[in-house]
Amino acid sequence: MAENQSPAAPDPQWPRYGKDPFPAYRFVPGRAPHPRRDPLGHSYGTPEPKPPPPDPEKWKENALYLHGIDLYNYAYWWECHEALEALWHAAGHESPTGQFLQGIIQVSAANLKRFMGLEKTSHEMALAGLARHEKLPVYYMGVNVGLFARETRDFHDRKFTRQAMIRLQG
Repeated sequence: MAENQSPAAPDPQWPRYGKDPFPAYRFVPGRAPHPRRDPLGHSYGTPEPKPPPPDPEKWKENALYLHGIDLYNYAYWWECHEALEALWHAAGHESPTGQFLQGIIQVSAANLKRFMGLEKTSHEMALAGLARHEKLPVYYMGVNVGLFARETRDFHDRKFTRQAMIRLQG
């Protein structure tokens, strides 16, 4: 297990894409109250989002998507998973958008596993997430998919000390 109780934002100056505030803490299993199940959790009692299917051409207008990307970039990996999972379900799991979102969800979970010291699981999960992006165009929903894949592999291969960051462009 890592010495720190929760991960830190890799680059506190990174641009924010959404307007929603961050949760009170970054959830790490076994180290903080479960956000939804524990009465002390930061999201206890709040309903899970039920968004309409995301339109990949209108990603700039999708507040939940933008918030999910912010959560990812600021190391709120469990919370990112929750936000993007709602969009993944709405998109359809096998659609290109669903595969794209599931890939980010898996990379986010891999980052959390790595933080928790679960190296093998982390590496496998990151590669599984990136495999979902292989058939996508170079840019998808504002993300340079190739750059994200390269930086994610380097991070999980310990060639890069900071998690891959998601730069939204376009």
